[in-house]
Amino acid sequence: MDETSRFERDDIRRAGEADAARPHDTTQTHDADLSFVPFGADLTEAELEAIDALPSGAALLVVRSGPTTGARYLLDTDVTTVGRHPEADLFFDDVTVSRRHAEITRAGTTFEIVDQRSLNGSYVNGERVDRAALVNGSEVRIGKFRLNFFGSPVDLPTPAEH
Repeated sequence: MDETSRFERDDIRRAGEADAARPHDTTQTHDADLSFVPFGADLTEAELEAIDALPSGAALLVVRSGPTTGARYLLDTDVTTVGRHPEADLFFDDVTVSRRHAEITRAGTTFEIVDQRSLNGSYVNGERVDRAALVNGSEVRIGKFRLNFFGSPVDLPTPAEH
């Protein structure tokens, strides 16, 4: 399956919806656990509404695991800094996060994560990356924080564009 279409809008489910074909994954990561076990696509009603309300060119990061589980971060600028430095746009106050850990860049409706030579690295879908495109549903790991990336539904390709 094409990586850009790995996580389409129809794959997002409301928290609690049963899906016999895909059992719900409740695996959480531990501080020293570097394995990649994807979270289920269960989102709360508020998270679904926040994603649906995104304008073109914006995206949302939802924290799925870590000290700020449930937090949502709006990505609506060309460069968003991520790190433990208090002036970072996304401030993750944990020793597993470098002071200047990564940047998330936007070009039009395309987002990319760029590691800033962090000690523990930046991961997308379980693979350590220096730079990687973020597509709908991508899992990003920064230190012990695991987040899912969701682009604006307005910017998702329609079935005719596949």
